[in-house]
Amino acid sequence: MTIRVVIADDHVLLRDGLKALLQATGDIEVVGEVGNGHEALRRVPELKPDVVLMDIAMPELNGIEATRALAEKCPGTRIIIVSMHAGSEHVYRALAAGAAGYLLKESAGAEVVTAVRAVHAGNRYLSRAVAEFGRVDPARAGASPLERLSTRERQVLQLVAEGKSSAEIARLVHLSPKTVETYRSRLMKKLGVSDIPALVRLAILHGITPPG
Repeated sequence: MTIRVVIADDHVLLRDGLKALLQATGDIEVVGEVGNGHEALRRVPELKPDVVLMDIAMPELNGIEATRALAEKCPGTRIIIVSMHAGSEHVYRALAAGAAGYLLKESAGAEVVTAVRAVHAGNRYLSRAVAEFGRVDPARAGASPLERLSTRERQVLQLVAEGKSSAEIARLVHLSPKTVETYRSRLMKKLGVSDIPALVRLAILHGITPPG
C-alpha cells in the first residue's frame, strides 16, 4: 500500500529534499506541498493524505495551530512536526495539538522515511534528541504561557510578530481593526509584556514565528 504524504514548509529547498527522499522509497508518494498553515488547512482535507510533514515556523499560521485544526478536521491523517526547535515546550505543544511525531530538521533526512512509516502504522515517532519528552504527559509538564491564549489570540500574536498592521491582520482574520487592537491589548496583558517589541521577542522564543 502506498503511503500518501503532504509536505507543509515555507522553504522550497527543504520541501524538495524531503520529497526526493520520500519518493525514492517506492512505497511513499508525495501528493501535495504547501507553504503555510492556511494552505495546509485548505489542501489537506482535499488531498486526504495519510501523513503530513508539518513545519512549526510558517508565516501567517504556524504548524502547531495548523496541526490543532487538522487533528479535528482530518482525524484519519497523521501529522509529524518537522522543526528546528528541540526544546521541551515545542514538543509538548506539538503532541498536545495532536501530532503523532516530532522530527528535528537536523536529523529529518536520516529519519523521515522511518517516521512516516511508523506513524502510518499507528505508532508515535520522536527524534532521539527529544524522545525523553514523549514519556511525559504534556498536561503535567508545566504550561506554556501560550496556553493561556485562545486559538484566535495565538493567531493574532503570530501576525503581530510578523510585523503586520492592525488593518492587515483584520483582513486576514476577518475582524475589524478595532477588534484586532483589542486582541493586541489583551495579549500584552495576558502575557505580561508592555510593548510590541517584547511581544515579538516572546513569540520568537516560543516558536510562534521564526526570527526575522
